[in-house]
Amino acid sequence: MTDNRSLISRFPHLRQDFAASLVVFLVALPLCVGVAVASGVPAELGLVTGIVGGLVTGLMRGSSLQVSGPAAGMTVLVFEAVKEFGLPALGVIVLASGLLQVAMGLLRLGRYFRAISVSVVEGMLAGIGLVIIAGQLYPALAAKAPDSGLGKIAGLPGAFWDAFGDGGALASLAVAAGTVAVLLLWRHAPAKVRTVPGPLAAVGLATLAAFALDLPVAMVEVRGLLDSVQPPPLSAFAELAGPGLLGTVVAFTLIASAESLFSAAAVDRLHSGPRTQYNRELIAQGAGNTVCGLLGALPMTAVIVRSAANVQAGARTKASRVLHGVWLLLFAALLPGVLAHIPIPALAGILIHAGAKLIPVRALAGLWREHRGEALVLAVTAVSIVAVSMFEGVLIGLALAVVKTAWEASHIRLEVVDGGAGPVEARLSGNATFLRLPKILDSLESLPQDRPVRLDLSGLHHLDHACRTALENWAARHSAAGIEPVRLVKAA
Repeated sequence: MTDNRSLISRFPHLRQDFAASLVVFLVALPLCVGVAVASGVPAELGLVTGIVGGLVTGLMRGSSLQVSGPAAGMTVLVFEAVKEFGLPALGVIVLASGLLQVAMGLLRLGRYFRAISVSVVEGMLAGIGLVIIAGQLYPALAAKAPDSGLGKIAGLPGAFWDAFGDGGALASLAVAAGTVAVLLLWRHAPAKVRTVPGPLAAVGLATLAAFALDLPVAMVEVRGLLDSVQPPPLSAFAELAGPGLLGTVVAFTLIASAESLFSAAAVDRLHSGPRTQYNRELIAQGAGNTVCGLLGALPMTAVIVRSAANVQAGARTKASRVLHGVWLLLFAALLPGVLAHIPIPALAGILIHAGAKLIPVRALAGLWREHRGEALVLAVTAVSIVAVSMFEGVLIGLALAVVKTAWEASHIRLEVVDGGAGPVEARLSGNATFLRLPKILDSLESLPQDRPVRLDLSGLHHLDHACRTALENWAARHSAAGIEPVRLVKAA
């Protein structure tokens, strides 16, 4: 009795955290496996990343209730990296990304990720969601997916057409569709039934149906935990000298960091406990990815689905996320054979549902009504990711967001007072940048050409070199026409 009281006094929230850890474990298990299979790596590597997310990142300071592990948002990038550089290089990429994250956290750069345009991040997630949905429809149809994002989308009609004549493909599609249906309907189930997380229930029911009906569907391949964990060989580190792999490292680092810190901001809105320390959270994520890289596992990010489940299950401290890592480790060590009974189309259904949740349909509709420029940035970022690739799509989105902001900041106004006799009084106010130069020149050239002009620039907050040169050239042309020279009244 005394020992129990001592334990409770040291860990006053142990009961709540223990219960929450079981919920998070049950949510994380099918997602870890599904993300790994979709990324083209052994299923066990997803569990390894989840274990590291709990036992390493979970113990560190940053965001106390946020849960880390393999994320659907990184699936596309990981699949492309493994396809281009091979599985041994994945560990090198993740290791380098983790070290970069630690360095950025130590340099206190974590807070700057909060300055990234929300529309770019939502566009990134929407593009990832579209590629995930298109890509996972192929294993749902027992078909091979094309390599490119556009190829995946363009090939879907043919894949569906071919499936109608194939009994195995139809069985696979039925399992995937049933999985998605369970996920969509699960929130309407009785409260007692909903104590089982939706993803686990969906995969469990799909596994039971495949076994009971003896369906001809593909199952997860199992290698064993120790066989799947392969630290990157020294020869793989030589590829860091290539620009292609370095670009992938930068993409992993920026996207994983942005997704984790945006998730932290979202989780902070779900509870009233301690707020996220962004630089420490970035260091924690980097430490976890460094360990994942050394083990040759998938990269990790903070995952909003698991984090929200953690908060909603009543977690109070970081003990819940650490314990969830313990349960994943025990499962991987004691029950790895269970994975071999999970149908791949069921995991495809889990990821199709996850991909759909990444597409902010309601947010896009609201943005279109109120901020069409932001809606355009979101849409262009998403389409660019589908059409080109993840890294280039995000860069295009960031560039467009910068241009949009510069355009909106370049407000310029011309006020003209013309009394009908004497000089024309004109006053420019606002920010005169090259982006507004055509408008400025059109307005000035519409002034009377046969009378003197007094142009007052004192109302300008900013006058860049291009505009200054253009104004001086316009004044020279106006004066050359034989009219009294234009007088430029400049700011003090």
